[in-house]
Amino acid sequence: MTLERGWTREKERGSPWLVRLIIWLTLRLGWPVGQALLVPTTAYFFITLRHARTWSRHYLGRVLGRPATVGDSLRHFFTFACVTLDRICFLANRVERFHIAVQGLDSLEAALASGRGCILLGSHLGSFEVLRAFGRSSPVPVRPLMYRGTTAALSTFMEALDPAIRHDVIEIGTPTTMLRVRESLARGEIVGILADRAPPGAQRFASVDFLGSPARFPTGPLALAAALQAPVMLFFGLRRGSRDYQVVIEPFAERIEVDPGPRTAALRGWTERYAARLAEHCRTHPYNWFNFYDFWEQRPDVAATANPADASLAGQRPSRRPAVAVTD
Repeated sequence: MTLERGWTREKERGSPWLVRLIIWLTLRLGWPVGQALLVPTTAYFFITLRHARTWSRHYLGRVLGRPATVGDSLRHFFTFACVTLDRICFLANRVERFHIAVQGLDSLEAALASGRGCILLGSHLGSFEVLRAFGRSSPVPVRPLMYRGTTAALSTFMEALDPAIRHDVIEIGTPTTMLRVRESLARGEIVGILADRAPPGAQRFASVDFLGSPARFPTGPLALAAALQAPVMLFFGLRRGSRDYQVVIEPFAERIEVDPGPRTAALRGWTERYAARLAEHCRTHPYNWFNFYDFWEQRPDVAATANPADASLAGQRPSRRPAVAVTD
């Protein structure tokens, strides 16, 4: 099974009524109640999602530079649960007790001064939803470009918290996607894209080093930036602790220029730069990256060798089938 198809084949876990209950309790009784619910919720998914647990430890072994323990993986799951809870608060604009530090705002304002808009390349590191909280005070509108095919129930309830999502989000894979992106940039707006995972049907990837081994990154976001000739910035919404985030904005390119020839080869250098910056932030905040599947497409025997405890934890050798891919 290919990387680009693996995560999209996993159905969304959980039931609509449970999602609704957690959201209702959090908003009615407060963030501390929601945080308390994360303990049993995390334990349940940690026990039942064997494949996600296996690949969590595989990633952590790479980023930590040592075999990952059960406690490391449990912390990884819990961090994702915390980011998901915080996402509810961001959408409902319950951010009065959050601390969000922004680094690199001057660079973003300089890029926007050209009047060509700006593309923010994000990732599944930390919270991309913190961009929405940041966007409320942004000098220009922020339009996330998202694929929501595997998270229909969750997206439905999240959108109920902030109806403006339907207007702000540009959904990948619709006939008007490219037109809306062009129009947003023409108005000088910000378009945010997650660039470390491909939507279904993507055909073009570049294999570049990521945390010590080749990994396939989609070239679509960079090809889009090259075609639109807009300034490109990197965006990382890093969770540092309880209700504490650091938004890091880094200059990436005044415009993406590619040499004539095959598009994948032309974009490889840009993909390497993106992957290198993502890896650096992963090392700084290792429990913030939320791609719980075989990102490197490694054979199961290689993964078991990298983290010997994975096989015993699961009760058998890890399967080649990708795990559930959680989305932020």
